[in-house]
Amino acid sequence: MQHRPQHQFSPEERASVYELMALRRDTRHFKAGSRVEPEQVQRLLQAAHQAPSVGLSQPWRLLRISSPELRQALALAVERERQATAEALNERREEFLRLKVEGMQDCAELWVIVLAPDDGTLFGRRTLPREMVLASVGCVVQNLWLAARAENLGLGWVSMFDPAEVAALLHLPAGALALGLLCLGPVDSFYPAPMLEMEGWRHARPLDEMFYTDRWPAHEESAPADLS
Repeated sequence: MQHRPQHQFSPEERASVYELMALRRDTRHFKAGSRVEPEQVQRLLQAAHQAPSVGLSQPWRLLRISSPELRQALALAVERERQATAEALNERREEFLRLKVEGMQDCAELWVIVLAPDDGTLFGRRTLPREMVLASVGCVVQNLWLAARAENLGLGWVSMFDPAEVAALLHLPAGALALGLLCLGPVDSFYPAPMLEMEGWRHARPLDEMFYTDRWPAHEESAPADLS
């Protein structure tokens, strides 16, 4: 879509943007046997390509998984980490195992978001070299999430895997790091609220607990340990 120079959003357009953000969901349930149209894929990729990055470094790559065998191998890697996470959660083990944590078998598309080998960009990274490239990758996924929701497609970010195992499966070069398996595709319906809230696993904190002025408040000096 082309915009007029110095495009100003109308109240209706602005409301749609905010509604899109509010309705974005981390999706785990997909419509089996469905597909994503090629023109939708191109729009999603363009949205990802427009994401901001520190120093315009664009430190990300996307790998589209087309091999059923490779998809299955990645699913097994996720299952191994799911079991390991369950054991680490101790008393919440059984509760966790009841959660659906991925949709890799049913999603129409499976993409991998990868942090590329460091290209030496210094601009904006001198004091936070690793943190800023990771933040840049997060911006890419957020763009994809919002674009997918605008396309009425679900997107789920799966991070339960051993990165060394996934790197070997994907033949990643030295210095590259897989940061997420992105499940993408049509859904029967979108969750009315974040799934972890619906399942009673965790509830989002209210906005007034997240926004401070000038100094970190004394009552927030240390956060309690939370293994969930």
